[in-house]
Amino acid sequence: MLTADQMRILPDFFNDIADPRARSGRRHRLSAVLSIAAAATLCGMTGYKAIAGWAQDLGDKARARLGCRRVEGRYVVPSESIIRNVLIRVDPAVLDRALQQWNEAFAPKEKNIAVDGKTMCNAKDDKGHQTHIMSAVGHKSVICYTQKKLVLCP
Repeated sequence: MLTADQMRILPDFFNDIADPRARSGRRHRLSAVLSIAAAATLCGMTGYKAIAGWAQDLGDKARARLGCRRVEGRYVVPSESIIRNVLIRVDPAVLDRALQQWNEAFAPKEKNIAVDGKTMCNAKDDKGHQTHIMSAVGHKSVICYTQKKLVLCP
């Protein structure tokens, strides 16, 4: 669950990200699409369909807080295809930095961070190298502060 303040400020962290979409046909602000995707993911949604479904279930107040546009008196959320299009085209490093800045603003200060890694079974790149995921998680908050993918060479 996100608080109203967390939802309201989330779009501000995405304002400086360059929009990868063509100018024509943009119906939703980039910051709103990214805010919805981030908030849905923080609430446990995985995949474009789940994120879009989560967004559809939002009430008008939540939609307004996340920066959705208003049409005929109601706030409209982006479709699954718009969410997918934005997420596959936005610069992942810039998005990650924005999310980390938001996390730093709202995350509790941790004294202890656990760093853990897992080797992904059957997850190999085109050269046959296995993928390894490293995560940093707060002991008390159980918040994942960062997660990085590494490719292990034999």
